[in-house]
This record gives sequence, structure tokens and C-alpha cells, in this order.
Amino acid sequence: MNLHLAEISGMVSPGKHAVLLLDQAGSHLSCEVRVPTNITLLPPKCPELNAVENVWQFMRDNWLSNRVFRDHDDIVNHCCHAWNRLTSQPWRIMSIGLRKWVRGY
Repeated sequence: MNLHLAEISGMVSPGKHAVLLLDQAGSHLSCEVRVPTNITLLPPKCPELNAVENVWQFMRDNWLSNRVFRDHDDIVNHCCHAWNRLTSQPWRIMSIGLRKWVRGY
């Protein structure tokens, strides 16, 4: 992780800053991670900063939960159907991802 962060840090233009969204991989949560000064790490499962967390939650709550899947293909088919259904509703995606603090930008 430290090598990865160093590589990203070197690609950030001088005077700029990078923000990275993390997942819960053990290497991301290690106390030994050294974060360069031009990078900020956002915590995993941070829906107020990462709107896609809310998109996945909406899909689970409305189309993917409380069911038993027959097999792997059934899971993939249900997920594809849910994704296609959501992408056909751009207004819903915008409302799910809307953040009050973003309006000024």
C-alpha cells in the first residue's frame, strides 16, 4: 500500500491534492500505512462522501435483497437487471447522490 500511495503521490501535479476512496482491505486499514502529504484517504463505507455507497444500498433495498438465488448466473442476471433498471432512471441516480454540501461547487 505504501508503494502504491507513493506512486500516486508522484503523479499528482505540484500544488494539487489527491483524494482516494478506500475499501476495507486489510492493507488499507494497517497502522503501517504512510500517507503522503498530497493525498487524503477517505474511510471505507463513507456514504456521505461517496455517493455510490447509497446507489448500492438503494439497489439492495429495492431489487436485490430478501431473495434466494438459484445459482451464480441467477445472481448476475438479477444484478444486471437492477443496474439496467436504475440506469434507465437518471433522475433517481441524481436524487440518491445529491449532497447538500455539494450545491455550492
